[in-house]
Amino acid sequence: MPKPKAKKTDLPRWNLNDLYAGPKSAKLKADLAWTEAESKKFRKAYEGRLKGLDGQGLGRAIARYEKIAERIGKIMSYGHLLHATNMSDTAVSVFFQTLQERVTDISTETLFFSLELNRIGDGVLKRQLKHPKSAHYAPWVRDVRVFRDHQLSDEAEKLLHEKSLTSHNAWIRLFGETMADIRFSVEKPGKGKRIKEMTLADTLNMLSDKKPAVRKQAAKALNAGLGKNIRTFTLITNTLAKDKEIEDQWRRYPEPQSYRNLSNQVEDEVVAALVGSVRKNYTNLSHRYYKLKAKWFGVRQLNTWDRNAPLPEDSDRRFSWDEAKSTVLSAYGGFAPEMASIAKQFFDKRWIDAPPEAGKDSGAFSHSTVPSVHPYVMMNFHGKARDVMTLAHELGHGVHQVLAAKQGALMSDTPLTLAETASVFGEMLTFRKMLETEKSAKRRRILLAGKVEDMMNTVIRQIAFHCFEEQVHSERPKGELSADRLGKIWMQVQRESLGPAFKFDDEYRHFWAYIPHFLHAPFYVYAYAFGDCLVNSLYDVFQSGHPGFEKKYFDMLKAGGTLRHKELLAPFGLDASDPAFWNRGLSVISGFIDELEETL
Repeated sequence: MPKPKAKKTDLPRWNLNDLYAGPKSAKLKADLAWTEAESKKFRKAYEGRLKGLDGQGLGRAIARYEKIAERIGKIMSYGHLLHATNMSDTAVSVFFQTLQERVTDISTETLFFSLELNRIGDGVLKRQLKHPKSAHYAPWVRDVRVFRDHQLSDEAEKLLHEKSLTSHNAWIRLFGETMADIRFSVEKPGKGKRIKEMTLADTLNMLSDKKPAVRKQAAKALNAGLGKNIRTFTLITNTLAKDKEIEDQWRRYPEPQSYRNLSNQVEDEVVAALVGSVRKNYTNLSHRYYKLKAKWFGVRQLNTWDRNAPLPEDSDRRFSWDEAKSTVLSAYGGFAPEMASIAKQFFDKRWIDAPPEAGKDSGAFSHSTVPSVHPYVMMNFHGKARDVMTLAHELGHGVHQVLAAKQGALMSDTPLTLAETASVFGEMLTFRKMLETEKSAKRRRILLAGKVEDMMNTVIRQIAFHCFEEQVHSERPKGELSADRLGKIWMQVQRESLGPAFKFDDEYRHFWAYIPHFLHAPFYVYAYAFGDCLVNSLYDVFQSGHPGFEKKYFDMLKAGGTLRHKELLAPFGLDASDPAFWNRGLSVISGFIDELEETL
């Protein structure tokens, strides 16, 4: 018998007191006052004087700037985390918006620093960075100066900074709160017409239900709910795409994804090689796997709502929270006791928020907050095997963030492409642990198929998302895109990526509208595929018995944002600029599909 679904009351809620005790906390008020006063003092002390400082003086200035950045990061982390679990609470939304406005005003005082740093001549800066105090921050200075060719005048930069609250950020807030408030009317199977109003998270969860009728009703409800709000989502998408186009033109970025590639510290040709390799492998990977899945279901074509359906023989096993916890910690500990020890703190110290709740963000994340505190993990745990993988994924992020914290507020964050390394590696460890301990051939096939589907979602689906973004941002300069046109682009990239094993109908047309990454961080999505393929190659190195792998892996995580991908991968004999690197990662997925075909 399947175990009962974990009750929401049994799942942990995070304790944000390590940040602040509440919105009216005296400590929060004191920190706001300190950052406001210190930012003004900082500007008075250094504006217009950076190029005249010696190396020690520049190092002291950056250290002072870092302290301000850390305090601001702590304040905004609290606001973000509180809002993420209370998006329908008007008082919390008002508090978060007010906090953003206050912090924007404060950070305007320090805006000059990076702008002026970018105007220092290379020769002068080279001499300044010879001093140990400033040399410590050389990686951060390097990353700031990557954007100097795209920097505007100080007045224009200040205007964009201050207006972000009423432009980009305001539209993001509208999207988030609209999505949190929508209730999807799901018709429950059985006698009589019974309608249940569901949140986005609960509706998406139903798409992986064992019963076809439940999946179908969830898909219809999701499309209908998005359809009722499609004018709003279309307006938000068009406005933010136009906003990006305008800023990209002013900053002279050659392509819509140029900013993201620079911020990810990855070359355009590397991203192009990744996207090209994945698209070339659609037939060998997703088309082949879903054809196999259709056979398991005894049909010629699958419905789109069957994409994440469990196999017909799946017993729909549910995991309790304690089982999920022990599974992940055991897998982590099997690789390195230190990894399990760090992850265990998230459970013991209430750094996780797991219950699915109305008004809560429907996704999952690990928020690094600031080095002086610790990360927090948010997810929506329904007790499925996929939720165990999500827990492993987010805890991988958390472990990475804890290890990188020693680099300080300015250099602990990693670019998105490398930020997915530890999370996907954590998933792989957990999957391998579950596969090794499973004795039933049937359950092993179910686990293997589940892993392949996760890889489809992480690699194939995310590259399809990337292609959707490319087309939307290339067409937007010609005029506003209608909801119908956005739906057609969506269906086109889905047909290409998922292949002929699916029949596409109107129940899928509006599904682009709930993907937050398109709005929050344009062209973020390829980072998932980058991370998955990177980890596949990295894990292949690990399995081959690479000498000193564990130490090299921890050194990579501890480096935070101080090293680029070439420097981080070199100790493992890997090079992401080599097309063979991506094919090596994709061959791991292909090998899993080979194994599944052999079970037929």
